[in-house]
Amino acid sequence: MRDPTMPLLHDRLDLRGLACPNRIFMAPLTRQRASGIEGVVGQLQADHYAQRATFGLIISEATQISSEAKGYPNTPGLYSDAQIAGWKLVTDRVHAAGGRIFVQLWHVGRVSHVAYQPDGQPPVAPVAIRSNSFVVLRHDDGRRERVPASMPRALRTEEMPRLIEDFAQSVRCAKAAGFDGVEVHAANSYLINQFLSGSLNDRADEWGGSIENRMRLLLSFVDAAGEVFSPARVGVRLSPMGSVNELAAHHDDEECMRRVATELGKRKLAYLHLYHHHWGKEGWSGRFHEDLCREMRTRFDGPIVLNGYGTDVAGAQRDLDHGLGDAVAFGKLAISNPDLPARLAHGTPLAHWDDSTFYGDDARGYNDYPAAAPLP
Repeated sequence: MRDPTMPLLHDRLDLRGLACPNRIFMAPLTRQRASGIEGVVGQLQADHYAQRATFGLIISEATQISSEAKGYPNTPGLYSDAQIAGWKLVTDRVHAAGGRIFVQLWHVGRVSHVAYQPDGQPPVAPVAIRSNSFVVLRHDDGRRERVPASMPRALRTEEMPRLIEDFAQSVRCAKAAGFDGVEVHAANSYLINQFLSGSLNDRADEWGGSIENRMRLLLSFVDAAGEVFSPARVGVRLSPMGSVNELAAHHDDEECMRRVATELGKRKLAYLHLYHHHWGKEGWSGRFHEDLCREMRTRFDGPIVLNGYGTDVAGAQRDLDHGLGDAVAFGKLAISNPDLPARLAHGTPLAHWDDSTFYGDDARGYNDYPAAAPLP
C-alpha cells in the first residue's frame, strides 16, 4: 500500500512561489521546426505549446544561446530581436491559456559540425578532442545526412568571460520574451556536461582538472541566470551517470554529481531536473544508481524533477511514492497527449506517438494530436 502522505502526479506543487497545478511537466523536446539559419519560432510553436498549457510546467525545447551553440538543423535560438519576438508569441499564448513555461538554454559544444558554425569554424569544447557522436545535416533539398561530429578546438582561457556573457545575454532575451524562468541544460554530453566530465576536461587552468574547476562553468551560468530572473526561477538539468553522445564514464562521476547538487542547493533554485536513464549500444539500458539519486536529493535544497520514464507512468508515480522526486517530466507522452494531465487524472487511454514525425517542417505530428473527448 502506498504512503498516503506522498504526492500524486496530479497534486499541486509550489516551485519556490510558482504555483504548478500538477506535477506532470512537459520535458524539453527537440522537434527541429524553427525557421531560417537563426532558428526563429512562430505561430506553429505558439500553437504547439499552448495546446499543452495544462501541464504543471512546460520546459521548452533546447534553445541556442548563440550562433556558436548550434549542433542540429532547425533548432531555435534566443539571442536576437527576431528570436525574442517569435518566442514572445509562444509565451503570450501559453500564459493566455493559463500555463507556465521555462526555456531550456543550451550550448552543444563539440557535438556539432563546421556546417553549423559561424564562418565554418570548428566547434568549441573544453579540449580539442573529437566526439564519437554523430550529428544530422539538412541539405537545401530537404535531405538529411548523418555525419560524424567535427573536430573541435579548445576554448581559450580568455574566451570564458565571453562565453558566460553569451549565456547571460540569452537569459536577458528570455526575460524579454516573457518566459517564467530558464533551465540550464547541463546534461547529455553537451558543453556544460563536457566541462563537468573528468574523462574529458583535463584543462590546466581554472576551468578544468579538479571537480571544483570543472563545476565552474555551470555555476557561472547559473549565477548569471539568477541575476536576471532570481535563483527561484532557474532550473538545472543533469544526466547523472548518463552516456548520451558518447561521453565516457570516469571514476569521480558520482562525486562530481554530489558536489554539483550541493553547490546548486546553496543557490535555492527552482528545481533540479535529473535525466535518469542512459542510452547504450543496445538501447535503453537501465537507470542510474538509486542511492546516488537519494544523495543528490539530500544535498539539493529544493524540488527534484525526474525524467526518463517513456510510457511508464506507474513507475513515475512509484518514484514519487519512494521520495526520489517531486515532479516528473514526460517527453514522448507529451507529444501525443497534449492533455496528458487530464488523461492521467481521469484514467483516459493514452494516445501513441508517430516517431516518423518527431522532426519535420509542419504541424503534422506536432499540432494535430487531438485532446481526448470531454468526459460525460
